[in-house]
Amino acid sequence: MSDVFTTRVLNITSGSTEKVVDITGDCASFLHEAAAGRDGLLNVFVPHATAGIAVLETGAGSDDDLLAALHTLLPADDRWQHRHGSPGHGRDHVLPALVPPHATLPVLDGRLELGTWQSVCLVDTNKDNPERKVRLSFLG
Repeated sequence: MSDVFTTRVLNITSGSTEKVVDITGDCASFLHEAAAGRDGLLNVFVPHATAGIAVLETGAGSDDDLLAALHTLLPADDRWQHRHGSPGHGRDHVLPALVPPHATLPVLDGRLELGTWQSVCLVDTNKDNPERKVRLSFLG
């Protein structure tokens, strides 16, 4: 059984545009304190019905490519039955089926074990809700 379960909530302002927000640094800072050199798991969870967590490369265009792919798969038009909010908002409620609201990642020696180009990101296509919470939980 684990000796440590620690959690922290990040408050992120994603703004009024669709965004991929890199939270890798926030995860690393949390683990520096919470893991203190131990092995374990980091769970990243966004408790919102219109956002997700992705592990992908950022800064080389992949984040924009993800948003473009989501536009192709989930167009922001009036086809959606869920119709409150901005036009096309119903698609935001389908997003977590494609970009899940969570990720569980390995932590080795207190550090997030990511590949060379991998980052942990909040994916938010909902222009109506600029304030997000992301829960980081370390189990080790």
